[in-house]
Amino acid sequence: MAEWLRLHGVRVIIVIAVGVIIYLIFQYLVPRFLKRTVGTRMKGKPRAEITKRTRTLVRVIRNTISILIGIVILFTILAELGINIGPALASLGVFGIAVGFGAQSLIKDLINGLFILMENQFGIGDVVKIGDVYGLVEEINLRRTILRDLDGVVHYIPNGEIIIASNYTKEYSRVNMNITVSYEADLDQVIKVVNGVCSKLSKERAWQDKIIKTPQVLRIDNFGDSGIDIKILGDTTPLTQWEIMGELRKRIKKEFDEQGIEIPYPHMKVYFAGGRFEK
Repeated sequence: MAEWLRLHGVRVIIVIAVGVIIYLIFQYLVPRFLKRTVGTRMKGKPRAEITKRTRTLVRVIRNTISILIGIVILFTILAELGINIGPALASLGVFGIAVGFGAQSLIKDLINGLFILMENQFGIGDVVKIGDVYGLVEEINLRRTILRDLDGVVHYIPNGEIIIASNYTKEYSRVNMNITVSYEADLDQVIKVVNGVCSKLSKERAWQDKIIKTPQVLRIDNFGDSGIDIKILGDTTPLTQWEIMGELRKRIKKEFDEQGIEIPYPHMKVYFAGGRFEK
């Protein structure tokens, strides 16, 4: 035993040590290399978009390298212990072919995951909708994507099942909201008030860095059952559109109250032959 440890034990320890050192080197170099490379390739893109892209690729590549290093260390140690890995590799190849026929979905997941990463369809930190699932991307690798929805529920989605992915935070987001006013309201006044509120918000220090294009009234969007819908559009930094829309609704409601502009509630008008009864 002492002789074996002297001859082979030291080599096994060296193999493990070298593997750990290589792993640590890659852990150190990969983020720096990708940060520089992604920054160059995505020059001119928003900093937040570059950061998300870098973080996604770093996590995927780190995990892949860790698995490869682990496999190499394992087979090197087996060879050092005197185990003939040739037949094992041959058997693994035959086994892989047999399993391949029953693992087509896994292969599909890996290929689709590779295309998702190459095309930068979405990354960690994006808000996306995949099928009927809507949520924040918490993790992505070659096999599956993990989303967490607003209820805190975590969804594991195989990449091979992703046919359409809708990204709500790609480079920028958008304020897209409707405000309803009564039919008796002066629309010119309404538009002036809404645009004023939006313009004031975009100039405030707490909000100006989050707003790319000041929200403004786009058009009279619809004649509804109870009022007229006003469409408001504007561009924001990713993930801030909901916060900004909430603040706009609060401020517009307050300003409407001060200006005497009514935000209608559902009601109906009933007409009689001799007059009108309103409910």
